[in-house]
Amino acid sequence: MVLIAVAGGTGTAGRAVVVQAAGRGFEVRSVSRHVPHDSDRLAGVQYVAADFRTGTGVEAALDGVDVLIETLDARTGSALRALPTTTVAVLIAAARAGVGRCVLLTIVNAAECSMGYYQVQAARARSYEGAGMPTSVVYATQFHNLVAGLFSAGSKVGLIPAFTGVSFQPIATADVARVLVDEAVSGVREDRSIQAGGPSVWTMKALAEQWKAATGGRGVVTPLPVPGSFGTFLRAGKNLIPDAAVGTIEFSDWLESRGKRAAG
Repeated sequence: MVLIAVAGGTGTAGRAVVVQAAGRGFEVRSVSRHVPHDSDRLAGVQYVAADFRTGTGVEAALDGVDVLIETLDARTGSALRALPTTTVAVLIAAARAGVGRCVLLTIVNAAECSMGYYQVQAARARSYEGAGMPTSVVYATQFHNLVAGLFSAGSKVGLIPAFTGVSFQPIATADVARVLVDEAVSGVREDRSIQAGGPSVWTMKALAEQWKAATGGRGVVTPLPVPGSFGTFLRAGKNLIPDAAVGTIEFSDWLESRGKRAAG
């Protein structure tokens, strides 16, 4: 049986990958700095503590692993600055362990945005593309969770943001996880770059209205400008890949499913 290691398996994307891989019958090992409590673990999944930044526990965590999916992430501070180096450490450790293929999750067109977080993602992708071992880089559009988070944060001050001239093509983590696992077990030997976009492109205003209707969130959907290089990136549609609309779960469907889970 194929053993899939998920680096960052307790994060938002990593958890979805663990669920996807385990559901398809693969042997799965979630690798993170801290393992979750028993109540938060998925039956049949191995949970291993390891820190790729320091090397602690990494050798044991990758022992016997056939393929590795990296979903590590950091948003700010020293952890974000260290992320490119951590990714290099992941690749070195995987090569030493004889891992057959490494798959990275990153952001579509990250190299074309000068925002620090995006440049970090671009650097990680370059490391994979020049790793000297079989790799895949999956470039995804923004998650449903992220877009909903923008609306939720704004509603707390009475303004649900609808950035002027901006559209999104949000994708569910479950859809991204499917693509990542497909790449991990593809069996191909060459390096590959894959794009994964949500099923549809929506203006941010339309998404905001969907979110408000589904959640009953307070606040007024309000057009707002996005200054700087990030605004330029979004208004140019660099966050969109309509020709790679592999997602199956629309934003409205995702919102509805979350509401049903909450009600249950």
